[in-house]
Amino acid sequence: MRTLASYISFFALCSVSFILCSCSNMSSDDMNGGYASNSSPDVTSRIPQHIDHSGQKLVVVDPRAHTWGAYDEGGNLVRGGLASAGSDFCSDLNRPCHTSVGTFHVYSLGSPDCKSTKFPKPRGGAPMPYCMFFNKDQALHGVADPEVADANLSHGCVRLHVADAEWLRYNFVNIGTPVVVKPY
Repeated sequence: MRTLASYISFFALCSVSFILCSCSNMSSDDMNGGYASNSSPDVTSRIPQHIDHSGQKLVVVDPRAHTWGAYDEGGNLVRGGLASAGSDFCSDLNRPCHTSVGTFHVYSLGSPDCKSTKFPKPRGGAPMPYCMFFNKDQALHGVADPEVADANLSHGCVRLHVADAEWLRYNFVNIGTPVVVKPY
């Protein structure tokens, strides 16, 4: 079991990685579709530019690479960026908090004012701007930029930069849009 010092060192390393990897915006030429993302070229190099799939637009989350990608019907990457999925262990729950792996479908779309009903414990209220629920209480949603780490630190949701969540919510995702969460 990790000690508190190990967690602090890990968090500090992730924070430094985030600062080093997320400081610049991409030009419109960096992603198909001309949409800018808050992710650096380092992050987007981890995202496949094309995938083979069933002909529907979809969102792919890769907890190993800490990325998300929005793919059009032809399997071409439209936009992508940094994502922080569920943590290996949540101390307030005393258990792992991984985002469920598999294929799900968005069933609820929220506003900029979306908030958690569970976290922080005990009453909830954590901001989840532009929430897009896809599996029970798990959602894609925005979070303040310092909290989108290049690591998996959430309670099970997929944290994105607020601008990316807003773009997904209003320009790409609909009720029924598939969300594929790859294995850890």
